[in-house]
Amino acid sequence: MHKFNLGGDKIGGERMNFDTVFSLASGAAMAGWLVLTLAPRAPIVMTAIRGGLIAGLSLAYALLIFVYFFRIEGGGFGSIGEVRSLFLNDAGLTAGWIHYLAFDLFVGLWIATEADRLGWSRIFQVPILLATFMFGPIGLLIFLIVRRSETVTSAILDKAMRT
Repeated sequence: MHKFNLGGDKIGGERMNFDTVFSLASGAAMAGWLVLTLAPRAPIVMTAIRGGLIAGLSLAYALLIFVYFFRIEGGGFGSIGEVRSLFLNDAGLTAGWIHYLAFDLFVGLWIATEADRLGWSRIFQVPILLATFMFGPIGLLIFLIVRRSETVTSAILDKAMRT
């Protein structure tokens, strides 16, 4: 029978390999981005990304946080030093990375869904999704600006057509 070990980086008596967790999560997220960008966006595909991949990354993040967060010496969110302590620890760094992977992919999925709803071509979407994949909030900002400018342009054209 395995006992839950609160010392070190062990779960059930086995040492957790954070390099492996990091690599698996990164590979899974990359696969999700490739599918989101290149595959047909059938409901089953979008559900698999949302309910399978993003949920799986979120679960991995939650497990790492619940097991390790309060054991990271000096870690927290009250100062830059506390946040630095979280990322100087392999458990905290891996959890933080998975957090980024899950949220960026979620935002990418939302952008793709909205862009499809707006009738944007996939070719037009790819640079925005790439920016979101690489730089998260910058891709989101680009999408929001383009969507807003399209709305404003459409309103101006509609008004011009009526006069």
